[in-house]
Amino acid sequence: MSISDRIRIHNVRLLSDNHYTLKTTTFEWRRANGEWQTQHRESYDRGNGAALLPYNLAQRSVILVRQFRYPAYVNGYDDLLIEAPAGLLDNETPEIRIRAEVEEETGYRLGQVRKIFEAFMSPGAVTEKLHFFVAEYESDMRIGSGGGLASEGEDIEVLELPIDQALAMIGDGRIMDAKTILLLQYAALNIFR
Repeated sequence: MSISDRIRIHNVRLLSDNHYTLKTTTFEWRRANGEWQTQHRESYDRGNGAALLPYNLAQRSVILVRQFRYPAYVNGYDDLLIEAPAGLLDNETPEIRIRAEVEEETGYRLGQVRKIFEAFMSPGAVTEKLHFFVAEYESDMRIGSGGGLASEGEDIEVLELPIDQALAMIGDGRIMDAKTILLLQYAALNIFR
């Protein structure tokens, strides 16, 4: 039995279409025991995205960015977030979009990028699926200062860190971004072994 056989959507109502889309939906879900149960859920659609961890194996280093995130701030995080470069796809392929995002945010023009997996980051409420990538970088690949696009409100600091320091920053709470933690853990297990 497919999911479409287990769901009957009755009402979808738009709550907000300001920057992204927030909807509330009433549906019936067929439970494992065969009974139908009415449920109500909100879903936030901001589009799909991509994230990439630039790494230098010889130097045992990674490139991360530091920036202000309002939702983290209103949830009590009074610091800038340290993250892997990332962005929304904006109707482009993940590979093309992540190259542009890395260049905008870090100033590095990368060579080959390698997709490692896809994941839903908060599937209880957000529709977004992220495409995760890694790519090697060298110092001569830096063609600009990065920093993001001021027209999009970005004010990004570029960080080059030893992989061991970045991993320690997960443990002590200086890195709290889930996509970045996933990428750093992947690098520890598969790249910097």
